Formats: sequence, structure tokens, C-alpha cells
Amino acid sequence: MIEVKNLVKRYGRHLAVDGLSFQVEEGQIYGFLGPNGAGKSTTMNIMTGYIGATEGEVLINGHDILKEPEEAKKHIGYLPEQPPLYMEMTVREYLCFAGELKKIPKDKLEEQIAEVMELTKLEESENRLIHNLSKGYRQRVGLAQAILGFPEIIILDEPTVGLDPKQIIEIRELIRSLAKRHTVILSSHILAEIREVCDYIMIISKGRLVASDTPDNLENLMNKTAYIQIQVRKPEDRIRNILGSLECIETAEYSAEGEGVITVRIQGRDKEDIREKLFLAFAEERVPLQELRLVKSTLEEVFLELTQEGKEAETDESNI
Repeated sequence: MIEVKNLVKRYGRHLAVDGLSFQVEEGQIYGFLGPNGAGKSTTMNIMTGYIGATEGEVLINGHDILKEPEEAKKHIGYLPEQPPLYMEMTVREYLCFAGELKKIPKDKLEEQIAEVMELTKLEESENRLIHNLSKGYRQRVGLAQAILGFPEIIILDEPTVGLDPKQIIEIRELIRSLAKRHTVILSSHILAEIREVCDYIMIISKGRLVASDTPDNLENLMNKTAYIQIQVRKPEDRIRNILGSLECIETAEYSAEGEGVITVRIQGRDKEDIREKLFLAFAEERVPLQELRLVKSTLEEVFLELTQEGKEAETDESNI
């Protein structure tokens, strides 16, 4: 549906987007994840035709967003970080105005407005001035205009920024419901939000795509370095004797935690999960384990490691 090829955006000497390429397929929720200033909003603005790229191209259902903007934009609904609302209009007036801009036929406009207001739960607010709505309801109005016309692709830039916890939950539920009929792309720097609603994650750092996969696969990617941790309240030499008898262990790192407790980080050969073998070995020696667990990378750790690498690379380049 969307194909981004070698996208570059420069603002003077500042490189906001650096050779970005990816594809978006139908029927999933995609998340742009990255720290503030990573280039998420710039990329979305280019994808929706708000600004032009310095280099590269964006194809929406085969239509170049710069060469065929009108045709390409028919397939996109967009909610910027700051919803483009007219505060002096009522909700209904604004949606009518947005529908006319989108060239929705008059005989279908009323039906579509009613449908998007029901979807975004705006029926009771349709005659209220947007100026008098809470930030959460203004966000709903922005979402309603993005959905209006029912384009195949909905693009949302930081859709829950500034909302309270209850409003965030409601917007997340709405995004999940949109995915039944649309492909949804949303950006965020909030890990929990991306993990909660997205089927596929693209991590951006300093304008570059540093990883893209499902949340589970991203975690598994980093879990090549997963290890087993045990804690035992016994002398270290006793623990070393038990672990030394096991051929399935590749490495073991020991540290004293105080009060006679020894912590050991263990790596099995060929990344094998050897928790059961460890348990049986200590049980046979009648040595109780206070802790036995597999330590894996979380999505937060994956994110920090990948984006930190981008920062380190930039620091290295600046010192050349």
C-alpha cells in the first residue's frame, strides 16, 4: 500500500531523514517508534504530502505523493500531532467542511458523518463548539476528520500526546477498532503505547530505520544474549563445584550480594535453556535455590540499545 524509497530530508545542514526505506502492507497497525527528534513527524509529513522530500519518493497505492498528490491523498486520512481544527465551528460544521474538502458526494456525506461520529463517540457533542471541548474530545474530532471518507490508510502522529490516562485508553481502543477496516500507521515515543496497539514496529533513530519487526520478534532478536540467573545462600566454592559438573554450561559469572547470597549469571551452550538441568543438579546436592529465572531483553531495552547505538555513531562521526 505504501512504499517509501531512500527518503532524505535536509533542513539546511541538519539531516532530519537519512535514506529511509520501508513498505507498509494492508490490514495491520504499524508503529513508528523513536525518541523525540528522531524524524518520525518529518517522515509522516512527507508521506502525506505536507512537505516535500529532498531525495527519494513515496508511493501510495502506486501513486507518487509529489507527482500525483490528489490521487495519492484520496487513500490517506491524516491526524497531525496538533489537530487542524477550527475552534469557532461546531463538531458537525467542521466535519461537513472536512467532507467537502475531501470531495465526498453530498448524498453520502451525512451518512458518513453520522458513522464517524458514532465510531468516535461524538454524537452528544455534534452541536458543541470545538473551542468548548476537552483536549480528549478535540482529539476525537481530529480522528473523525481523518476517518471521514474511509480511506484505506489512517496516519496518526502522536495521537495520545497530552491526554489523561482514561482518554489514552479510549483512543487506543478506537485505534484498534480502526484496524478492522483500515491500515493504521501511528508514531509515538511512548513504548507502552506502541507495544499495546501495534502489530509491527519500525524503530527510527536520527532519521534512520534501525529495526523493523513485530514486538515479539524484536525482543527475540535481542534475546540471543538472554541468560539464566540463580541466587544461592551457600559458599561460592560449593556452588562452583555443582556448576562445574555440568557440561551444558558455557559461561558463569559470580557476584556476592551480601548476607551469604551468591548470584550467578549463566549462559548455556548454544543458547540452550538449561533451567531444568540446573534445578535438578542443585536438588540432588540438597542445595536450595533462592532464585532461578531466565532473563530476557524487554522492548524497552531493545529500544534503548538500538537508539543509543545511533547516538554513539553520531558522536563518533562528529569527532572525525
